[in-house]
Amino acid sequence: MAQKISQHREIIMALLGGLLLVVAFLSESWGSPALTAILYLLTFAIGGFYKAKEGIIDLIYNKSLNVEILMIIAALGAASIGHWHEGAILIFIFSVSGAMETYANQKSERDLSSLVEMAPDEANRLNDDDSVTVVALDELHVGDRVLVKDGERVPVDGVILSGQTSVDESPITGESMPVDKAAGDDVYNGTMNGAGSVVVEMTKPNKDSLFQKMIRLVEEAKENRPPTQQLIEKIEGPYVVTVLVVVGLMLLSPFVFGFNFEDVFYRAMVLLVVASPCAVVASIMPSLLSAVSTGARKGVLTKGGVYLEQLSKMAVVALDKTGTITKGEPVVTDFMTADDYDDADVLRHIVAVEHQSSHPLAEAIVRYGDAQGIRADLEVSYMESITGHGIQAGVDDATWYVGNEALMESLGLEKGRFLEKKSAWQQEGKTVMFIANETAIAGMIAVKDEIRAEAKRLIDTLNDRGVETVMITGDNDQTAQAISEEAGIREWVSDCLPEQKVHEVERLRETYGSIAMVGDGVNDAPAMAKADVGIAMGSGTDVAIETSDIVLMNNELKNISMTFNLSTRLNRIVKQNLVFSVAVILLLIVANFSQNLTLPYGVVAHEGSTILVILNGLRLLKE
Repeated sequence: MAQKISQHREIIMALLGGLLLVVAFLSESWGSPALTAILYLLTFAIGGFYKAKEGIIDLIYNKSLNVEILMIIAALGAASIGHWHEGAILIFIFSVSGAMETYANQKSERDLSSLVEMAPDEANRLNDDDSVTVVALDELHVGDRVLVKDGERVPVDGVILSGQTSVDESPITGESMPVDKAAGDDVYNGTMNGAGSVVVEMTKPNKDSLFQKMIRLVEEAKENRPPTQQLIEKIEGPYVVTVLVVVGLMLLSPFVFGFNFEDVFYRAMVLLVVASPCAVVASIMPSLLSAVSTGARKGVLTKGGVYLEQLSKMAVVALDKTGTITKGEPVVTDFMTADDYDDADVLRHIVAVEHQSSHPLAEAIVRYGDAQGIRADLEVSYMESITGHGIQAGVDDATWYVGNEALMESLGLEKGRFLEKKSAWQQEGKTVMFIANETAIAGMIAVKDEIRAEAKRLIDTLNDRGVETVMITGDNDQTAQAISEEAGIREWVSDCLPEQKVHEVERLRETYGSIAMVGDGVNDAPAMAKADVGIAMGSGTDVAIETSDIVLMNNELKNISMTFNLSTRLNRIVKQNLVFSVAVILLLIVANFSQNLTLPYGVVAHEGSTILVILNGLRLLKE
């Protein structure tokens, strides 16, 4: 209860000031002048406390003038010429609008800040004798075993050693459905364990866990301000000085031109109110934080609002192939042998060889053999990598080779009827490997990394938006062309090394303008850093996530489309707010100088516009 009161203290003080305003206004007819004056002073002191404090601290420590100073001067000025109730109305409405802005910012940040609160700070460490010791996370080391009980948050990034459970991974992925977990499955710090205790082996230090990285992204998002907001904050001080100079000149005019001083002074106080850029200042950050909050709730984290603001302005999106457009899990699609070789025998030899490797293509071949009932039961005496070509291995006292066409040519082996089939498979976007012994090519196998269904939908959506899409990959041109055409991408760049990807990003920027780069690997990180906006898959490497500006925690490409739409809405709402707030200020200034505006109406119109732009920005919380 006390915490809630503390969080809403500003709005409580503003409303209390409003109550005192009503009592003071009534006391003018039934109370003594002294009581009325005391009540108005209390209205000023209580209702305007937070805003006055904010303005004075900024003036003292930052040596800058702001809108709060204008409001203080206007309210005191109105009171000095006997317009106590009008000054009090100004204080009340200004404090309410300020409290609403604070509340809006807190509401916008709630989804982000809740991440920090979810981070566990202790863990149940299992000792060598299986006893449990509760320790701080900083005392844990990679390799330690941790017991996670029913209903506890998982305290570390690790792999389950024993037990079965279901885990709510929504803080990481944004998905509400729990995920079943068993021995061998990965779990992440900050996720919620369901019904079932598990023993987890820690695989990453706490500071490098995915959850801690998310928290760092959140902190960066809170601190990072877009250029538009920085510009407004930069000109706020000079603008306030300009308004004060104009007010000063107005106050001198009675002595020069003989105007009525009280009338001029009143108009000067109205000008202080209506010329204040409150609504302009509130036009951006509540909207921006609302958009960042909505993205976080759906599993999209940004390192700052500036990147979310820029995203919808991208003219081209470059995408890595493996793990982004494709699943990153290659599968065997075709297998054939020479006429005088037995399919099962050749497959048995290649499975025995590839079983020694952890390469994704090797793992795909082993899985294929397993599906065919083939086991790696042949003895492999040695295995050597032939850089850029393939591997050779000793299997049952014979030498076998698995590799590309160049390897076969270096061995002087005839490719014969395999050539035609090889060309056809490559045109379908498959990676082709020959299988040979010392005397002849025994067979050929094709592996393909399948396209993610959501990749095609994303590319269609981007193309419909008028955003060019380009695939950048290290694969050969035939494979790149086949994958691009299947995904609906009109332009591709093949045979790209990491440093070449950087050059391609620079070339695309020169050709199209601003560019976003989507990737997940170490080799994508330099290009993502070079792009205007880097987007990383949440399952990507640590380097890719650290380098990126936006992270898709749930790996769903559809969230790129959602983020583009969110960026478009953000920019549209910010423009609406700025145009509206500036128009209101100009209209009220004209009305004041034409002497058709009283201070109360000026306060209501001016502060009302501030409240409206805040509420308009909060619409971004709904997506």
